[in-house]
Amino acid sequence: MASLKALKIRIGSVKSTQKITKAMKMVAAAKLRRAQEAAMAGRPYAERLEAVMASLASKVTVSENSPKLLAGTGKDQVHLLVVATSERGLAGAFNTNIVRAARKKAEELEAQGKTVRFYLAGKKGRVLRRFYPTSVIADHELGQHKTLAFAQAREVADDLIARFERGEFDVAHLFFARFQSALVQIPTGQQIIPVAVPAGAVSTANDGGAAVEYEPDEEAILAELLPRNVAIQIFRAMQENAASEQGSRMTAMDNATRNAGDMIKRLSIQYNRARQAAITTELVEIISGAEAL
Repeated sequence: MASLKALKIRIGSVKSTQKITKAMKMVAAAKLRRAQEAAMAGRPYAERLEAVMASLASKVTVSENSPKLLAGTGKDQVHLLVVATSERGLAGAFNTNIVRAARKKAEELEAQGKTVRFYLAGKKGRVLRRFYPTSVIADHELGQHKTLAFAQAREVADDLIARFERGEFDVAHLFFARFQSALVQIPTGQQIIPVAVPAGAVSTANDGGAAVEYEPDEEAILAELLPRNVAIQIFRAMQENAASEQGSRMTAMDNATRNAGDMIKRLSIQYNRARQAAITTELVEIISGAEAL
């Protein structure tokens, strides 16, 4: 049995930990509201832009002069998985679920004979290096920025587009956590390069879909919209991740605070029992000594 001093030190340590987890929960709750509002405000624009690009891709006749972001490379062999995670831990299974979804997609692609590469956006995605040590082509940190800004997404998007145009990959998929609530964050994957055309979109467009007129011209509009769509989808993923991270951290810290409270109760009971046993032993010794006299 542990000594009274050891138990007292341990109880004090757990109480200190409980104070930290409680404070972290309060900070996460304060940050969650702002992050949630930003994610909800940006989601309709990103989803609508994605739908517009898919609609345009289904109506535009792809030729040799079409932008590669729209037409693709003509191949489907090398797939790049862009894994967006957080810079910090202590957020429950938030990062683990994103990495697990990316690994599942990688296994499916490899089973089809495809080549898989990884682009890490966030420190916590580095765990993938343990499973794919030679497949990570970039490790982009986001911690140098104090606040989430579109410039960060633009930076990542420009790097991805440059690599795509150099022929480093044929298809890019983006993985992040879609925010539902503080308790629910859904790992999500979507194709961002080239523009993904939903099944049935082409047939729908050919069955009396609205004609598309471009002004000033098709080439200029697509040259502006296609890179912007990539940046917007990445920024949307960052916003969703920011809200999901705070929600997951708040839940994790709440559970940690409750667990610390339970441990303090158990240790306190153990301490009181040990203390009572020590007192009883001393009384027995005193009585025994008195009787011996």
